[in-house]
This record gives sequence, structure tokens and C-alpha cells, in this order.
Amino acid sequence: MSFDSVSVVGLGYIGLPTAAMFASRKVSVTGIDVSEKVINTINDGKIHIVEPDLDIIVHATVSEGYLKAQDTPEPSDAFLIAVPTPFKGDHEPDLSYIRSACETIAPVLKRGDLIILESTSPVGATEQVSHWLAEYRTDLSFPHQIGEETDIFVAHCPERVLPGQVVRELVENDRVIGGLTPKCSEKAVELYKVFVQGDCIVTNARTAEMAKLTENSFRDVNIAFANELSIICDKLDIDVWELISLANRHPRVNILQPGPGVGGHCIAVDPWFIVSKTPSEAKLIKMARDINDYKPDWVIEKVKSKVADHLSNNPDISIKDISIACYGITFKPDIDDLRESPSLDIARELTDWHKGDVLIVEPNIKELPSSFKGGTLVSQEEAVKTADIHLILVDHKEFDMLASSQIPISKIIDTKGLLNQ
Repeated sequence: MSFDSVSVVGLGYIGLPTAAMFASRKVSVTGIDVSEKVINTINDGKIHIVEPDLDIIVHATVSEGYLKAQDTPEPSDAFLIAVPTPFKGDHEPDLSYIRSACETIAPVLKRGDLIILESTSPVGATEQVSHWLAEYRTDLSFPHQIGEETDIFVAHCPERVLPGQVVRELVENDRVIGGLTPKCSEKAVELYKVFVQGDCIVTNARTAEMAKLTENSFRDVNIAFANELSIICDKLDIDVWELISLANRHPRVNILQPGPGVGGHCIAVDPWFIVSKTPSEAKLIKMARDINDYKPDWVIEKVKSKVADHLSNNPDISIKDISIACYGITFKPDIDDLRESPSLDIARELTDWHKGDVLIVEPNIKELPSSFKGGTLVSQEEAVKTADIHLILVDHKEFDMLASSQIPISKIIDTKGLLNQ
């Protein structure tokens, strides 16, 4: 079959670029989102996220009539679900957004349609999608009911892109595709080959779900090793950045770099999906999560210690006279993405704790999140000039000049090794 029309449910950091890539190949794409602001922005040919080159593609495809956004679905040949999968309770995956997406598209489904779950999900979520859709459309058959002879085809294809390089990686990266039946996989491969130049590797849905979780859990465990090293080295008065550089000279050693924690919509989240399904077995994965979740608390204690030292060295001032500058609150360099950002959590907790000024330097956003109580968004120049304590949380390219600034090393807490670079 050919795919003349595609709908993408959820126009966020993955949904919008994916919709734009299909539209750039002259496929009629309908983006569905619950945010009126997002819908209006896209229909104006603009984007609501920071992602290189995406604005050009969206503007062109909207202008040419291949991409539009709205809050209601319409019939399409394929539907991609790219909605969030947050937590509820104690790191339990919340699939309510996925279920809501199923309920949204169910009324317009027709025989032969393909449903792709792109949202990162716990094992079994794709099967659950098939069950939910069957509840809403009893007049159609689904893969879990009759296998290959199904009316509707369902598959899972997790995204594997790096923020800041999404446009290129969507096209070039390999895709793991897991259908609920071989025919579901076959149709999904045909869909992605509209724009994907990488290989489309076929497996079953559960393995495809687990593949994405495994990739990010692997990275989380390795980051936890680096973060634990940084804590150990601090106690032993060893420069962890020099240590890792020396250790990495071994031909079979490649230690990652430590930081203030782990953030983003993948690495900080996906391991918990494995733990939630197999809590007794996922011992190392959970321990890595605990280490990385602890690192922001450790950073905050370092700041408190630095404040105490400053007060001790300046007996004529009070804590209200001390200003703290936080450099970066996104979860990684050179993007505007704040999801699961440990740097944001650290800055927010410091504003709650500190009685003096907390200055936030974040060149990729124009205003602080509405949930951020306290703190002032300032320029890097103002922070360098006025702050008493300087906390480097993200190694944005704009912060390269900090290494050559006149800030005394004694006033800096560098969680990213920026000064060593």
C-alpha cells in the first residue's frame, strides 16, 4: 500500500520533527495536539521548540499545504502516537496519554490503517494499544484478536534521536520496528522508508520496546559509574576529569563524563520502565538510577558548603548578601529542553533554600518556567560580574568564556568539567 496521508498525535520534540519529515516527502500530514498555542504556532509556519533546521522544514511544508495542525483527528492511512509517558506514584509508567491518543483516533479508523506507537513505553504497551482500540471500535478486528488477517495493523517503533540533531538523525539512523504480527512490521517498514535512509530492522513488539529501554539503561549505568567516581574523587581530593582522561587512555576503557545528574525524556526515565516490570531482577539498573538521582542532592550540598565558607571568610555579611549564579538549567547543552533536567531541579531547590539572590543564566530560553518560584533570569555577563558563587550545571557553548573569565576558582563549582576542557 502507499501512504498518501499520515496523522501524528503529539507535536512535541519527536512528533513535530517526524510529522515534518513525512510532509517534506510530499505526504499529506495532519498533526494533532491538545495545545491551542502549539497548533497556532505550527499553522503559522513556525515552531515552538529549539531544533536546528526544523523551522525551515515546517515553514516550507506548511506553506506548500503538506502539513497542518489541529486538535481533532481525521481519516489517514497511518497514525503515529508520539505522546509523553510520564510517571505516576513511585516511578510507575503512566500510560493515560497513550490511551487518550487511542481514544482520539479510534472514531476515524478504517480497514487497512496502520497504527505506530512511537512513545517510549514499558514492555507490553503496544499490545495494550491494540486492546484499547478494540474496545473503542468493536466493528474492526485487531492483531491480538485474529493475527495476520486483522483490519488494523499495529506496531512499535521507538525514536532514537539526539536533541539538537533530530532532523539529520531521523533520516540517517536505523529504526527498530516491532509489529504485533509480521505483516504489521512489513507495513511499518514501508511507512518509514518514505524518509528513513537507515536500515529498518524488524523484530517483535516486545523486543522493540525493550530495545529502546535497554539502550538508555546502558547509558544510565555508565553515567552512574562516572558520577560515583566524581563523588569518590571529591572525597579523596583527586581531579576526576584528569583521572577519567588518564583511564580512557587504556585501549578498552571509555568512561563517560560525570555531571550534576541525568535528565531528559529518555535516560532519566526509561530504566524505571524496566524496574517497574521486573523490580526483583533489575538490581544494577535500579542502583544506577539511585546514584544518578542522588547526584543533584550532592551538588546542592557542595553549594551550601561553599556558602558557609563564604560567610566564614566574610564575617561582616549575612547569607542574604550572597548571590549564587546557576549556569544552565536545560538537561543537556545547546537546547531549550527542560524535561527531567537535574540542573533545573538544582536551581529550583537553591531558590527555595537560599535567602539571597539566585541568578539563572540560560541562553536558550526567554523566560523561566511558571513553576519556578524565585530566581532571576540574567545574562552571562551580569552573572559573572555580580555573583559571589558560580555553579556550572550545563556546558552550553556560550559558557566557554567562563574558563578565561576573571572569576576566582575558589568561587566556582564546576559539575561539567568545563574549566578543565
